[in-house]
Amino acid sequence: MGKDRDEAQARAEAQFQKQQEADQAVKAERETQAAAVDVNTARLKSLRLAKEAANKEAEAKIKQSKTPAKTKPTATKKKR
Repeated sequence: MGKDRDEAQARAEAQFQKQQEADQAVKAERETQAAAVDVNTARLKSLRLAKEAANKEAEAKIKQSKTPAKTKPTATKKKR
């Protein structure tokens, strides 16, 4: 009877060990995916910031070109 108990315990331990390994594999896959998402998010953020900076610069150039250069008005003589 002790032999059956030992075999059952060995099977249970083996099954538990397989489950632990499977859980570790899933955890590693999730970590890998999370790292990939973080890298992609950082890339997209840098692209967005670069685009915003370029747009701001373009707006400044357009605004600068639309404002006419100020010239001194010519003095007009008052008629008396």
